[in-house]
Amino acid sequence: MYLKGLILFFSLLLISCSQFGPDFMKAGRNEYNKVLAQTDDEEILLNLIRLRYADNPTFLKVSSVSTAFNWKEGFGINGSIFDGATTSNNIGVRGNTEYIEKPTITYSPLSGADFVKNVLTPVDHEVILLLARSGWSIERILRLTVNRINNINNASEASGPTPSEAPEFNEFIQLSKDFRDLQKTSKITLGYQLEGNPDELALLIQKDYRNDPMVNRLLNDLKIETKNNIIPITKNYFDSTQDSKIQIESRSLAGILFFLSHGVEVPSDDIANGRVTVTKNKNGEIFDWQKVLDGLFTVYTSKNPPEQATIAVEYRGNWFYIKDNDMQSKYTLMLLNQISALQSGKIEKSGPILTLPVSSN
Repeated sequence: MYLKGLILFFSLLLISCSQFGPDFMKAGRNEYNKVLAQTDDEEILLNLIRLRYADNPTFLKVSSVSTAFNWKEGFGINGSIFDGATTSNNIGVRGNTEYIEKPTITYSPLSGADFVKNVLTPVDHEVILLLARSGWSIERILRLTVNRINNINNASEASGPTPSEAPEFNEFIQLSKDFRDLQKTSKITLGYQLEGNPDELALLIQKDYRNDPMVNRLLNDLKIETKNNIIPITKNYFDSTQDSKIQIESRSLAGILFFLSHGVEVPSDDIANGRVTVTKNKNGEIFDWQKVLDGLFTVYTSKNPPEQATIAVEYRGNWFYIKDNDMQSKYTLMLLNQISALQSGKIEKSGPILTLPVSSN
C-alpha cells in the first residue's frame, strides 16, 4: 500500500511538470516586452541628456530577441520487498530537475547615410496630418515639429545646439493654442487639396465658421487675407504669395531631439563649471527654457536615484528622470517615438480630400 501511494504521488508530480512550458512563455514574454519598452525610453532620455551636454548621441536598435527554454526532470524508485521481516524491506527514491534559459539578443547600431538622412530630413507635412487625425492635439504636434509658421517663430534656434541668446516663442505658443481650440470645436480641418496639387495639404475652414471671431484671429495672426475656405499649406517658406497660404517650416527629427533636450534640468555645478551652454536674456540673466517647453516636456535631476520616476538614467554623476505623474512629458515622449518611426517610412494619404467650395460669398 505504501509503495502504491509513492507511485501515485510521483505520477501526479510528473503530470504537473509537463505544464511548465506555457507558464514559462507567459512570464517570459511579458517580461521581455516590458524591458524592451523601458530600455527604448531610457535610450531616448539618455540621448536627450547627451545633446544638452553637447555629447554625441548613440542609437542601438534591438534587431532580434530569441530565447530557448530547456526543462528536464527525472524521478526513480527502487527497493526490495521480502516476505520475511519488514526490517528487511527497503525503498529508495531519487529525482533530479534542470532548467536552462538561453536568451539571444542582437543589437544593431543605427548609423550610415540612410539613417543620417532620415534624422536630418524635415518632418513631412503628411506626418503632421496623420498624427492630427489619429487623436493627437494639434497644439502638441505643432510645438514639437514646427520651427515657424508664416514668420511666427517657434524657438527655431533650439532645433540645434543650445543658443547663447533667448529665442522667440511666445507668439507661436498662443498660435498653437488657437489651432487647438479650433480643432476641438471642429471649426477647421486638415486634409488634401482637391484642386491644384492633390498631394499638398490644406486647411479647411468649415463654411459656417468663415467669419467666426476665433477663425479671424487665427487668420490675422498668420496674415492670411484670402477669403477662401480652403487655404493651401506649403513647404516653401520663401513664397511671395504668403497672404494666401500657410507656410510651415518643419523640424527634422534631429531638430526635435535638440529642441526637447532643452527641457533637461541641468545641475547648478555643471552650469557653474561651463559643462553646458547657458542661454541668456537680453538683460544678461539666465534664460529659463521651461518657458518654451512648459506643459510639453521636463526632465528633472537629482544626486540620488529618484523615487516615483517612470524613466531614470544616470549620467555624469547625476540622475535624470521623468516623473511618473508628469503625464504631459510622458505623452510627448510617446509622440516622439511615433514621429521617429514614421520618419523611417513612406506615409500614405491619411486625411480627407477637401471637396467643399473653395470660396465663400
